Amino acid sequence: MPITELLERNAKSFGDDISLVEINPKIMEHAKVTWREYSLIETNPMEAGRTEITWQEFDKRANRFANLLLSRGINKGDKVAILLMNCLEWLPIYFGILKAGAIAVPLNYRYTAEEIKYCLELAEADVLVFGPEFIGRIEEIYEKIPGVRQTFYVGQACPTFAESYDYLVKFMRSIAPEVEIDDNDYAAIYFSSGTTGFPKAILHKHQSLMHSCKVEQNHHGQQKDDVFLCIPPLYHTGAKMHWFGSLISGGKAVLLKGIKPEWILRAVSEEECTIVWLLVPWAQDILDAIESGEINLDKYQLSQWRLMHIGAQPVPPSLIKRWKKYFPNHQYDTNYGLSESIGPGCVHLGVNNIHKVGAIGIAGYGWEVKIIDKDGNSVKRGEVGELCVKGPGVMTCYYNDKKATDEVLKDGWLLTGDVAQEDEDGFIYLVDRAKDVIISGGENIYPVQIEDFLRKHSSIKDVAVIGLPDKRLGEITAAIIELKSGHSCTEDEINDFCSELPRYKRPHKIIFADVPRNPTGKIEKPKLRERYCGESLVKAQIEK
Repeated sequence: MPITELLERNAKSFGDDISLVEINPKIMEHAKVTWREYSLIETNPMEAGRTEITWQEFDKRANRFANLLLSRGINKGDKVAILLMNCLEWLPIYFGILKAGAIAVPLNYRYTAEEIKYCLELAEADVLVFGPEFIGRIEEIYEKIPGVRQTFYVGQACPTFAESYDYLVKFMRSIAPEVEIDDNDYAAIYFSSGTTGFPKAILHKHQSLMHSCKVEQNHHGQQKDDVFLCIPPLYHTGAKMHWFGSLISGGKAVLLKGIKPEWILRAVSEEECTIVWLLVPWAQDILDAIESGEINLDKYQLSQWRLMHIGAQPVPPSLIKRWKKYFPNHQYDTNYGLSESIGPGCVHLGVNNIHKVGAIGIAGYGWEVKIIDKDGNSVKRGEVGELCVKGPGVMTCYYNDKKATDEVLKDGWLLTGDVAQEDEDGFIYLVDRAKDVIISGGENIYPVQIEDFLRKHSSIKDVAVIGLPDKRLGEITAAIIELKSGHSCTEDEINDFCSELPRYKRPHKIIFADVPRNPTGKIEKPKLRERYCGESLVKAQIEK
């Protein structure tokens, strides 16, 4: 069935229960009361620090937007782009698009004006919905995107080149439109993260979205009384597909607009969150704040918090060992996936397999996996090869890019571009991205292995390893190291620490600097290559 039926079921079965809570802690940072109490006394709704809606209101909002789209001639299969920060309107707008039979096209909120234009044109978007943070960027390009027939603005003080979403939906019916949708209808276009070049448009059917719901609940056992804390951006498959666990169970979710450790723990405490999905840097920040004394765990009600899981990037085993020291009763899982496989879960560790920390895990619910060599043959256990996945969540195609589609889809298998190996127990370990492998003197060097080793150093907060051009060896390894606040370290200390590594894996160059990450937590290595070795190597890496 299409995923919209889950929302309609929740509206009927749990109509008066809270579905979504939005928290803006910056507004309430200095309040002397709880966030919930603050929201009750706040007189200006535009400055509310905490707002919430029920499942019934969620469904009505989705219906109103669906009916607005239909009234404007948006037909089944048309594309509607969403450019919003996380907010209460985000998911009702997304589901309104689906209820109209249209295709939702979420956009990265970090895109420049030109990147927004590129993605709108690639996806052949008919409608754009955007928020106040993007007025300047859209103003730059709105005359250059003739394919976008209508532009709706979500917020106060609507710009002259758009129409007010808030005003228009008030006049729309809150009853679901009569549009027939089934599993094989197209539902969404997501964009690849762009860490290796221009984003690709990834087309998914309703079948993919529904499978993602089932995967999430199967892996993490969401029940009606679970409360999910959602921090990452909803435009990305990771955050949304983990939220699908709340959708399928009818549970509450909290959208937290901020990543400070004290905000995260306060949200868990006051909203009684049971499940939290963190990115590696946020988990590190929480641990650092605890160990520095900035945070006293005794101030928070955390006993109901049952699961912390991480995805979007390789997870250092040392991080989880530190986490279990302070949160010994937490279940832990790591989730691997791509937007091409409708986000997290095609491979997962599993909450019962914490003894295998460091692995990305085994095939997820309803998924198959294999590791192949360059000729497409499965490798033996222990050998390195490219990870491939197969299941109901694999994308239909890269929209308008047959060549790129044919390169990664082979007989139903999705070639992930990730280098992996399987241990004797069948657990898969991510070795590195194929495009990030450094070839030095004919030797393959996998940066993730060096990064994991360096993160064990007590002064290192984050690290990225890249290849720098070298006339003799082709490439040499460089480690960009971000130190913890208040810590100092020298190049000689790092070199001494790395003496435990095989000589060919030791970094040839040490650079102390910040490590840039995108909103989903992935290290932006093209930026580092451009910064430290020039555009020519960036292009060479993209073409690998």
